[in-house]
Amino acid sequence: MARIVRVAAAQMGPIQRSAQRPETLARMIALLEGAAAQGAQLVIFPELALTTFFPRWLMDASEAGGYFEANMPNPDVQAFFDRARELAVGFYLGYAELTPDGHRFNTSITVGPDGTVLAKYRKTHLPGTAEPRPGATIHQLEKRYFEYGDTGFQAFYGVPQWKAPVMGMLICNDRRWPEAWRSYGLQGVELMVMGYNSAAYDPNGGSTEDAQLRTFHSILATQSNAYMNSTWAVSAAKAGDEDGYGLIGGSCIVDPNGIVVAQAKTLEDEVIVADCDLDACRQGREKMFNFEAHRRPEHYGRLIEQVGVVLPAQA
Repeated sequence: MARIVRVAAAQMGPIQRSAQRPETLARMIALLEGAAAQGAQLVIFPELALTTFFPRWLMDASEAGGYFEANMPNPDVQAFFDRARELAVGFYLGYAELTPDGHRFNTSITVGPDGTVLAKYRKTHLPGTAEPRPGATIHQLEKRYFEYGDTGFQAFYGVPQWKAPVMGMLICNDRRWPEAWRSYGLQGVELMVMGYNSAAYDPNGGSTEDAQLRTFHSILATQSNAYMNSTWAVSAAKAGDEDGYGLIGGSCIVDPNGIVVAQAKTLEDEVIVADCDLDACRQGREKMFNFEAHRRPEHYGRLIEQVGVVLPAQA
């Protein structure tokens, strides 16, 4: 019997800085219900799905603290969790996490159809800077507001209702780093889920990349890494003009051959759905990417011993 799970990516349009939580939750619940109406069993929401992308702003600790969730779920999001449980639909959710001992992470969780948190992941590859760039009006200050994730890349099993796939989570910039994918690939990942908020352009005047190229790179990273690790991949964006700052869309579902089987067409709230045949992962991992047969880790030491570029010695 085929192992098929119907998965949805719930792309979200912009969440403005002025948006109130009930308004945002209503949108998320509508997306969840729309996905459930199409038979989705698992719905992937974006990175920092509950708020505007606040790391673009330089704020004091008190103001920044208002964007963090001390518990998950909590009273401000319980209606969303309750509706998902009523629908018997699981979900991936990205949010800003404040731990009981005061640590702050860019976090995602995967939640089962009964509301149980199956796994938590904290973003590893933080982009941007800790201090604002001189002269910049818009920033990328994730290194200021978040600590580097401490979970590593630990795969986990989805629930039997989803045919118990081996799953992995990434967040935004992580999807660009093949080391993260391969760490999951070596655990037999069959379904990779991730959310992102990626800039459509440089708001401070750079012109080397436009929204079309950045969207291409986003989808390319998902396609290539899904192929090289023989896994399904679901990537959900927050998109559109958020507080005057453009975010790409390009939410997509990619099969283990690297083929895009579903892709968002807008920069607004939108649901895309695909039936993921988990057995399709076997083709790649039993042939081209049969790690046990073909990997040569004795030659990969530089990957873990070296961080930056070191040029070869000149003759």
